[in-house]
Amino acid sequence: MKLSPHALSLRQLQYVVAVDEMRNFRRAAELCHVSQPSLSAQLAQLEEALGVRVFERSRRQVLPTTAGEELIRRARRVLLEADDLLEAAQRLGDPLAGTLRIGVIPTVSPYMLPDTAPKITETHPQLTIRWIEDKTPTLVERLARGELDAALLALEADIGVLEHAEVARDHFYVATPEEHALAATQAPVSLDALDEEQVLLLDDGHCLRYQTLQLCQHAGVEELGFRATSLSTLVQMVASGAGITLLPALAIPTEVTRGRLSIRPIAVPPPYRTLALVWRPASPMTAALKELAQTMCAAYEDAAERNRSRLQALGVML
Repeated sequence: MKLSPHALSLRQLQYVVAVDEMRNFRRAAELCHVSQPSLSAQLAQLEEALGVRVFERSRRQVLPTTAGEELIRRARRVLLEADDLLEAAQRLGDPLAGTLRIGVIPTVSPYMLPDTAPKITETHPQLTIRWIEDKTPTLVERLARGELDAALLALEADIGVLEHAEVARDHFYVATPEEHALAATQAPVSLDALDEEQVLLLDDGHCLRYQTLQLCQHAGVEELGFRATSLSTLVQMVASGAGITLLPALAIPTEVTRGRLSIRPIAVPPPYRTLALVWRPASPMTAALKELAQTMCAAYEDAAERNRSRLQALGVML
């Protein structure tokens, strides 16, 4: 391809489009923030370079010529492509000004995204996030294939070799029916006190199931045959008296209003899951994703503080 100098500039094309829109040289110059003589001189230079008269000029009006109409249409397309080029360059230079594909596990998304998404928009107004909800193994696979830029999940799961930035430590609480013996005291519940209790857990594939199962096996509790597909279902089963469960703090503000539950803290050291934003080690967006994780952390802490006061009014101490 031969790269010879062009006889016209993008600025001259902007002048052409401005005159066509305003049909007046003075108003077009004001629109472009230049003097009228400068704009007129640049248009004359452009017409000479092209060998075509773009506008008919008279004291009463400015009209495009027949040939000028075609050139104006092409000028608009060129300017549009130039704008697209600048936008693309901006996004390449600042990953937080484009679109990111971020996975999120089901035991986090309904409880964290309502607070996190608005905070991200406020902090990074040029960023668009496509949230993809799925279980941890699927999200890790999609990360490896390059189908996701990052994922929000629990580090206690098997996630392989991924870089991460911690967002929050989400502590576990004992959830029982209101009439359960464990609900009779406000004191923290030791895991040993759960011995021989019947516990309800999530279905296979949920990383939260395996984290909870490890805690329950340590305590010697018995898992019931029913396995819930969501925390909401789990809570409804507990409220009905079918058994007890362990809930992450993140879910409690939402789920405690859906059923008659008693929520009790677990004695020191309280167990927790570590929520983190993870990404491929070779990702060029490491710095940007660390910044995004900080925004998520701030959103989590703000929401936790708001929910703490609301739950205290309901007799739930987090």
